[in-house]
Amino acid sequence: MRSPAFPPRRPSHFVRYILPAVLILGLFYYLSHKPRDLQVSNTYINPNSHSSSSSSSEHGAPWVVNPPAKNPSSNQKPVHGEPEDGGKSVHDSKPAPAPAQPVPPKPAVTAHPIDELINVAEKDFENLIAKESTTLSEAAAAYRKCRGRHPPPGFDRWYEFAKENNAVLVEDFFDQIYHDLNPFWGLDPLTIRTEAMGYEMVINIRNGNASAESDWFWTQIWLNMIQTIEHLLPDMDIALNAMDEPRLVVPWEEISAHMKKEKQSRMLSPVKNIVKDFKSLPPPVKHDDKSLHIINKDWEDTNPYWLIARRGCPPDSPARKAQAMTSFDEKPNFSPSWATPHQYQGYVSNSTLASEFCHQPDLQGLEGIFIRPLTTSATKVLFPMFGGSKLATNNEILLPAPMYWNEEERFTGGDDHGPSWEDKIGPVIWRGVATGGRNNETNWRGFQRHRFVSMNNGTKLKRAEEGTEPPINFELPSATYNLAAQKEKRLGAWISQWSDVGFTDLFCDPDIEPQQEDGQCIYTDEHYETVLGQKLAVQFYYKYLPDIDGNSFSGRYLGFLRSTSLPIKSTLWREWHDSRLTAWKHFVPMDNRFGDYYGIMEYFLGYDDSVPGHDNVAEKIAMDGKAWAEKVLRKEDMQIYVLRLLLEYARISDDRRENMGWVDDLAS
Repeated sequence: MRSPAFPPRRPSHFVRYILPAVLILGLFYYLSHKPRDLQVSNTYINPNSHSSSSSSSEHGAPWVVNPPAKNPSSNQKPVHGEPEDGGKSVHDSKPAPAPAQPVPPKPAVTAHPIDELINVAEKDFENLIAKESTTLSEAAAAYRKCRGRHPPPGFDRWYEFAKENNAVLVEDFFDQIYHDLNPFWGLDPLTIRTEAMGYEMVINIRNGNASAESDWFWTQIWLNMIQTIEHLLPDMDIALNAMDEPRLVVPWEEISAHMKKEKQSRMLSPVKNIVKDFKSLPPPVKHDDKSLHIINKDWEDTNPYWLIARRGCPPDSPARKAQAMTSFDEKPNFSPSWATPHQYQGYVSNSTLASEFCHQPDLQGLEGIFIRPLTTSATKVLFPMFGGSKLATNNEILLPAPMYWNEEERFTGGDDHGPSWEDKIGPVIWRGVATGGRNNETNWRGFQRHRFVSMNNGTKLKRAEEGTEPPINFELPSATYNLAAQKEKRLGAWISQWSDVGFTDLFCDPDIEPQQEDGQCIYTDEHYETVLGQKLAVQFYYKYLPDIDGNSFSGRYLGFLRSTSLPIKSTLWREWHDSRLTAWKHFVPMDNRFGDYYGIMEYFLGYDDSVPGHDNVAEKIAMDGKAWAEKVLRKEDMQIYVLRLLLEYARISDDRRENMGWVDDLAS
């Protein structure tokens, strides 16, 4: 025991110098090995809010053009990315006190952005199906709450028809109907009836019988569909668009005025004042009948179509304000920062907003429809034209597309929907014609299908990585995606291991001389080799099915959803079923620039031993999508949708529309 007369000794050199040095080195090691966040910040995806990402602040908030009121595939909420430990971030936890010989802590593991998007999609879908109506009174109450009106006359028969066909009834499933029809509350009912009757291609319904003079095959398919429910329909005339491309683009200012009138007309009229029946209409007349006073449509053939399409955007939107392109002969301009409002860390978090283009002016040079459609015939005049698909700014009323109802094998694959997941023979397959519009020698670099096929060419990618041949119609992936293959400069080799993508026909400009044969094209032959086509039944033996827009929407999408494979969907087009599908639950969404394509595939496939794959996650989305499509995208669901649509259309066309409705549940 030391005598208190002696002072304590100074610490040894070990304690004074070595131990602090070890502690400092340990702290330095810990800080230098913390995982870095991806470069794209967490983006709030409410379409009415500004992006929280600094990269998009210069563009402001996205401009939404009268979207469907609610779309589960939009995931319209912030993706917070909170961990499951009570909301405390793994990066915020304090390190434990260092022992005498400190051990560097393990780097924190962060969730992949796609994992977070899938978790949000699961919750969104659960919330959606929790709204299912199981009785007539519940369905009517949900209607009034959502639409601000009484249901249309015939609503009880519609409900009975739906239940007889074992339908899942969620009011949100019918949002597209009201997105399409609401502007017509701003038109006089007589104008609606006259314009429909006077169009050149019409389905007429009188006394429960549907007929059409036109023998155009789309008209006959739609007629066949409507004839299956004609006994439940009042008198009306249905004008049809027979073109691939949509034709109505009413200026935003005019649609906005019509929408204000629609909102002002919403009311729940007293039960005693309700008109419960539709009026009968006089016999139809031919469209060239002199007694009809039809508004001159002044059909336009302006190209590029972007100049027409963007007038449906708000006046202060980037699409309206951006300078219009006049030349497409160079490599396209890619500006991925415009995509930030609909993305989370580089991946699509709001698929509805991703199909908007008003906040994405760079798409004018990246989509064939905007550069030069196959045909252009558009009008500013609002009248009730029905069609199978449309862009966000078009004003057609959507029906299920003819190929969906007709179920041709080339679009559906027939009865063979593919083998089980474990029996599939390959990862990715895509076959298609080089459509998207009318490509030619000076514009093809901007076409989306040409871009996608180039991005799957391992040789082109290898040369681009080496710097020996810069890409002429695509870009190498951003560092945002932190791709392992790209770091090793093996992107081309990696793609070649799993991608089976090619054109079956280069769809050459018909005006080129000499005339091209056998699917070849003098100005794109050096960039593409045509490959043999594969029936959908064969393609279903592959796990991943990219779906890329052609001249308009892709007619194969429903077949893909019903298959045992996983659709990877990129689109600008709206369809009747959009509100029924949830992105990352039933399909994988992809940005229209395709910049996220490689990141999506690395997530699912993995890379060598350094990046784990998520094969089981891909299988689950594929199987969930198939099961859901077989439940809500049947032909019976098309009938139910069209019946509801046409009852609403008949009411809007009636002079007594403000007081028309079904109120038997309230009267009792």
